[in-house]
Amino acid sequence: MFGISEVVIILFILVMVLAAKRLPELARSLGKSAPILKSEMRAMKADGAPSGCPADNAGAGMRKQ
Repeated sequence: MFGISEVVIILFILVMVLAAKRLPELARSLGKSAPILKSEMRAMKADGAPSGCPADNAGAGMRKQ
């Protein structure tokens, strides 16, 4: 039987073989989106907006006492 490490290696090789054409395209889009995300985070901090997601506080009022 295969262990976890062998399965991960096999899946990694399969992804590399089957998605080889799309990997440069994905890397390029990630490279373009990273500076945009950073600038948006800086703008949020400058505006004083909360850094957490609204879903973080969704259950805050429903705690058991």
